[in-house]
Amino acid sequence: MKDELRWNKIFGGILGAVLLMLVVRIGAEALFARPALKTPGYAIAVATGPEAGGAAAVADTPPDWGTELAKADVAAGAAVSQKCASCHNFANGGPNQTGPNLWGVLGRTPGSHAGFAYSSGMTEFAGKTPAWDYQHVYEFLAGPAAYINGTKMSFVGLKKREDRINLIAWLRQQNSSPPPIPAPKPAAEKPAADKPAADAAKPADSAKPAAEPAKTAG
Repeated sequence: MKDELRWNKIFGGILGAVLLMLVVRIGAEALFARPALKTPGYAIAVATGPEAGGAAAVADTPPDWGTELAKADVAAGAAVSQKCASCHNFANGGPNQTGPNLWGVLGRTPGSHAGFAYSSGMTEFAGKTPAWDYQHVYEFLAGPAAYINGTKMSFVGLKKREDRINLIAWLRQQNSSPPPIPAPKPAAEKPAADKPAADAAKPADSAKPAAEPAKTAG
């Protein structure tokens, strides 16, 4: 009899504990109830259109070198050249490094600096390009591997237009006989303004009725 009461007490205690846990859980859910989400996760607003900064990229038109070189920031170009200094030497008579020495590169035949083993891609490019002029250097700096297939130059390129122009202005000074600066391109003529349609619709002065003669005092 004592054993039966003992087991009844144990089962009763376990059952009471379970009931207490259920009561606590239900009470907590009632106190801290959260409304059901219509959509799972977090909604992240993504801006679209011109205000998102994702507007179509402006076409990289060839610079007017006669104008751009005259106003270029040479000091800024010297700062940009530090991105190239790990592979290139710019001193007159300086050594080749990972890349060829770049003193006098403007106006030089591509793939022609003594003592440097150029890639077949650069050699092929040299067969079609007599000299590194301003525009060729500008386009090459934007993405060397994309501009010359097979080049050894793994540099990702200078994506900012002003960085390339400033660097070219600085490279022009690292040269004993740089290519001449071309004359600025003439400004485009503005089209003549069309006359308003209202002006064309106005009657000629001759079509106006004649003014009545002034009456004299009688």
